[in-house]
Amino acid sequence: MRKSLLFAIMFCIMFTAISQKPCSRPEYRQFDFWLGQWEAFNTNGQKAGDSKITLLLDSCVILEEWTSTIVNRGIRYAGKSFNTYNAGTKQWQQTWVDNVGGSNEYLIGKFENNKIIYSSSPFPFSKDTMAIRKMTFTNINPVKLRQHGEISKDNGVSWTTEYDLEYRRKKVD
Repeated sequence: MRKSLLFAIMFCIMFTAISQKPCSRPEYRQFDFWLGQWEAFNTNGQKAGDSKITLLLDSCVILEEWTSTIVNRGIRYAGKSFNTYNAGTKQWQQTWVDNVGGSNEYLIGKFENNKIIYSSSPFPFSKDTMAIRKMTFTNINPVKLRQHGEISKDNGVSWTTEYDLEYRRKKVD
């Protein structure tokens, strides 16, 4: 009798845990403002590319699919990023990969003041220089956001803009 009761209690606990979507908690939804299809423009107003942002894996991963408007040496630059909230570290994380062999990893990310702010670990920029990257997504309104990428070669004392993009939500037909 005790074994049956214990088994029933364990089954109820496991069923409840499985039936609740683990990534439905509010912290997992902080970056949902980026979901959708976007056109990205540089600070001169020129179109830089298109970006499609979707949810994967039971809404636990935000997938970015980027395609540049520029063709360089016969290659149209493209890449993907995988963004997720890490419940263990209580940080947002992003891994970026592209079609020219590049990658970036941001293991430090936080949501504050309607922004997602990512920071990389220090990495070798040149033979004798270490650098840190910072990337900020600012939710301006439902149809516009800003993605600002910066680099520091002095351990975060000063920052230089690498890119500054305004995302404009594509109109759905």
